[in-house]
Amino acid sequence: MIIFTVVFSLFIRVPTEGLPYPLFSYLAPLFWRFSANSISLGASSLVNNMNLITKIYFPREILPLSAVIASLVDLAVAALVFVALFVGYRVPLQLTVLWVPALLIIQVAMTLAVTLIAAAVNVYYRDVRFIVPLALQLWMYVSPVGYPVSLVPEQYRPIYMLNPMAVLLDSYRRTVLLGQPPDLMYLEFSAGMAIGLLALAYLFFRRIEWQFADMI
Repeated sequence: MIIFTVVFSLFIRVPTEGLPYPLFSYLAPLFWRFSANSISLGASSLVNNMNLITKIYFPREILPLSAVIASLVDLAVAALVFVALFVGYRVPLQLTVLWVPALLIIQVAMTLAVTLIAAAVNVYYRDVRFIVPLALQLWMYVSPVGYPVSLVPEQYRPIYMLNPMAVLLDSYRRTVLLGQPPDLMYLEFSAGMAIGLLALAYLFFRRIEWQFADMI
């Protein structure tokens, strides 16, 4: 938040739609780090627990799921800082904040899907653990973490919003900070993508799960 505030409010001067930049810059990274941490931890969860996997049988998806749950706890703790900033800057709380649980459910579904795929593929190709940090960094740049969606040229915005994380981060800002409802067209597409990807990821994970003990 401090780095974003210094760079994007003093040097580059990114518009914040009338909001204090520390408040604007904390919300999106708060939720972004949840997904990034979940995927980073979850991608290596099977390999890091190889002794457990080779000794006893249990549903292997528990390990990637535990990474997501741990990151949810971290999100809850970090949210306390946001609440303090919210109160400190005296931003009025709007009823649109009630959208947050629904947005979080969509984000959890999408994050768990990517985590399951990354964890399963990492069992076969150990170099995945080196690709994940780079992929997450690139994903962050094409998501509105430190800047608003309004900076994206309008003719490119429909393509840009195919990124479900862009839709979710924009929706968090709209509902929590601006008192606006999310863009339902983009949100419905992102929700469908998250649910579909989660179903495919789970089927893929279960299909190759029986090989994990031998491959590890």
